[in-house]
Amino acid sequence: MHHPHNRTARRTTRLTRPTGIAAAALGLALLALPVTAHAGAPTQPAAHHLEATASGLDDPAKKDIAMQLVSSAENSTLDWKAQYGYIEDIGDGRGYTAGIIGFCSGTGDMLDLVERYTDRSPGNVLAAYVPALRAVDGTDSHDGLDPGFTRAWAEAATDPVFRQAQDDERDRVYFDPAVRQGKDDGLGTLGQFAYYDAIVMHGGGGDPTSFGSIRQRALAQAQPPSRGGDETAYLDAFLDARVWAMEQEEAHSDTSRVDTAQRVFLRNGNLDLDPPLDWKVYGDSFHIG
Repeated sequence: MHHPHNRTARRTTRLTRPTGIAAAALGLALLALPVTAHAGAPTQPAAHHLEATASGLDDPAKKDIAMQLVSSAENSTLDWKAQYGYIEDIGDGRGYTAGIIGFCSGTGDMLDLVERYTDRSPGNVLAAYVPALRAVDGTDSHDGLDPGFTRAWAEAATDPVFRQAQDDERDRVYFDPAVRQGKDDGLGTLGQFAYYDAIVMHGGGGDPTSFGSIRQRALAQAQPPSRGGDETAYLDAFLDARVWAMEQEEAHSDTSRVDTAQRVFLRNGNLDLDPPLDWKVYGDSFHIG
């Protein structure tokens, strides 16, 4: 069962989520963020930097942990792979919310996903809905989608090509940009996860509660390892900024996904996000052995 509070919280911050060309540009924008540091600040050689953080959140085992951690907060389960076929309108003004990362018919990322799937598998069960998805982008309308879209989505979710397309869009828009930024900031696996969880919830837009703004708020308080700062102190500042951003919306007044999860790992000094991991979200306890 999906936790109603979790699923609602998941979507209420996607107002600035990038769509279309903006989404494609997000990765480049995030990669450019470190140069907004202090003018003239030395940058670490790229080759050395990547070598130093080669085993990060993009290690397959750690990436699966990341997916489970996010699913615990957003779906009240560690079984993130069971979410490919999920679809419902949760009444948040973004139309249908669906799939492993909450693609929405009203925010453009569902359209991007279905277009990617159709490029790979022409004539799939969702292909006929592309014009309707284009028409409802930016609204909560179901025009042209009802009554068959939810059934078609569930059917598509049995297709490995569609599941792979969901994975790829998640990586392109959220996971890869967050991990790259984390590595550029000299952060280990936990820090990269903190970035990923933030961009999943807050999107990558330019408003005060977006991922980029949260990061800038943290930089005003502490320096990341890439600038000679202490990793734990910087992550404390980032999580403080994240909690502040969450508290700006009533739907995020429960900040346990930070307080009793990420902050616990940080207090334990588990900067590599190594199992075993024990945490709580919205009062539910979880464990990865």
